[in-house]
Amino acid sequence: MYRGSMPRPRGDHDARRRDVSEAVWRVLTAHGFGGLTMRAVAAELGASTGLLTHYFPGKRDLVAHALDLLEQRTVDRPRRTADEGLPALRAALLDILPLTDKDTDASRIWVSSWDTALADPAWTADYARKYGQGRDRVRDLVVAAQVLGELPAGDPAHLAAGAQAFVLGLTVQALFDPAAFPPRRQIELLDDYLARLSAAGHSR
Repeated sequence: MYRGSMPRPRGDHDARRRDVSEAVWRVLTAHGFGGLTMRAVAAELGASTGLLTHYFPGKRDLVAHALDLLEQRTVDRPRRTADEGLPALRAALLDILPLTDKDTDASRIWVSSWDTALADPAWTADYARKYGQGRDRVRDLVVAAQVLGELPAGDPAHLAAGAQAFVLGLTVQALFDPAAFPPRRQIELLDDYLARLSAAGHSR
């Protein structure tokens, strides 16, 4: 029997797909979504673009895989832990900031993906869902802090939206000007934001 017609063992296929995913991630880390091409991934993998078509028939399939990979790595990354209330909210917001080299790489990839997501209505809606879920998680933490009297009463969804907007804006500034926004200053700014938010409730 002709060997080329024999199906590859499943383990080999899964290992190869993991290799492809790692190559996609390295391209994203180095060049962002703007540099994500079949040719770039093939070069990183040391393979032909023809091989990649077994995994990604077209550019959109490659981008879709990259978006899924980015989301999965975000979900799987280690998280800070803290007691309930304001410390838990602080920990969750710190997890969003680019405070380490690895977090900075991931944040750069996220920001580079925005243009790609905005160019496709389906991906735009998916990103709106993702950020909405993020606000929901922050809202639940705000509610817990309100119950403990650590944050002012009011619409927790409104406070969560403000907190999310604050850390995302700070992330963008830190990516563009890391010298002006090193990790220590990012943490200081977040702590100042939370202190003002907390003080607003106690001043009433």
